[in-house]
Amino acid sequence: MSKQKRFILTEDKIPTQWYNIQADMVNKPMLPINPQNKQPLSVEDLSHIFCTEVSKQELNQKDAWVDIPEEVLDRYKSYRSTPLVRAYGLEKALDTPAHIYFKNESVSPVGSHKLNSALPQAYYCKKEGITHVTTETGAGQWGTALSYAAKVFDIEAKVFQVKISYLQKPYRKSMMQTFGATVYPSPSDVTECGRAILAKDPENCGSLGTAISEAVETAMHTPNCRYTLGSVLNHVTLHQTIIGLEAEKQMEMAGEYPDVVIACFGGGSNFGGLAFPFLRHNILDGKKTQFIAAEPASCPKLTHGVFRYDFGDVAGYTPLLPMYTLGHKFMPANIHAGGLRYHGAGTIVSQLLKDGLMSAVDIKQLESFEAGMLFAQSEGIIPAPESCHAIAAAVNEAKKCKESGESKVILFNLSGHGLIDMTAYDMYLSGKLHNYEFSQEDVYENTKDLDEVK
Repeated sequence: MSKQKRFILTEDKIPTQWYNIQADMVNKPMLPINPQNKQPLSVEDLSHIFCTEVSKQELNQKDAWVDIPEEVLDRYKSYRSTPLVRAYGLEKALDTPAHIYFKNESVSPVGSHKLNSALPQAYYCKKEGITHVTTETGAGQWGTALSYAAKVFDIEAKVFQVKISYLQKPYRKSMMQTFGATVYPSPSDVTECGRAILAKDPENCGSLGTAISEAVETAMHTPNCRYTLGSVLNHVTLHQTIIGLEAEKQMEMAGEYPDVVIACFGGGSNFGGLAFPFLRHNILDGKKTQFIAAEPASCPKLTHGVFRYDFGDVAGYTPLLPMYTLGHKFMPANIHAGGLRYHGAGTIVSQLLKDGLMSAVDIKQLESFEAGMLFAQSEGIIPAPESCHAIAAAVNEAKKCKESGESKVILFNLSGHGLIDMTAYDMYLSGKLHNYEFSQEDVYENTKDLDEVK
């Protein structure tokens, strides 16, 4: 008798609400503050940068469930539910008694989970009469998703892509342009922030913090324009919980429940999207599931950062966020997992880590690609460099099971495919890819002037 490989929900089983974990947290995340007056932010404060509806969602710590608009749900149904897949091939390759599952978000039209938030953000902007949006992107997955979503709702989009990724991943740029967006390498010469950075360092390869500064500045100076964000903030993770809510139902179909939930970590959107629906059962029902965020060893804000109020961008345009951070001036190494090259963690994840409700591991670049190669050869899917970090963490957990003889159930998020990232695989296969060193001294220098969270 053949074993079932994929578990897919019918359209009528797709969740119609997102889950807001803040409502169930015993210790709520500390509120972002206005850097000018050091007072907690209001919806009105945020609405100068973001559209009003996501500003409300960002500060909502009361409502556990938020309705998904019908127009967004209709768009979701073009690719959701995404499959939950039993990784029999990977299990065999590792000779592990663990049962390994992955949520395959790579099947979305843009190849990653990012569309789950791009569609509602573009929808809310359109509903409020906004005609232009700006954003940043690291590897290009979020920029691609926002470009497509903006076209769906007839909005003009400008995307600032981190320069190193702009150069490493030219087809990401092409995808964004195909969907109608204007794309700039960041730092660029089209903003005051970008010009200032280039004046000091003409060869600067950029960071997500820099690209955010340029996108926010452009939004503030463009009529009828708002900024949109692909990770870090609470409303983004809220939208991404569609992943974990589907996975809950699909794990029931498989007759199992995860002992370990893993996702890669840049700012927190895909980790929270998969983990938070399951984490609520730890909080409310006493479940003992383990949650692991897998971040790059060269940009390890969760494993080596400090918990401080810090800016979300390099120039200091954003509110101050209480988060684990390497300092907003931290310049990450030029790893190929561009979506993980961010200095800080979202406020919800930061509070959960502080409270011991989750853990984090840092993965070196070569280890991540080694795991990605093993996954590709055993499951037939070439993963994005970001997702390789989650796979590496899952492989390590499965190896522990082999040593102990435990048959734990491991669930990880395959947040995107790597078919636009083959340059990185070429470099790995030719031996030109290497690990990057991380200096704790850099964290001290970048965070010593920040206000310590009391």
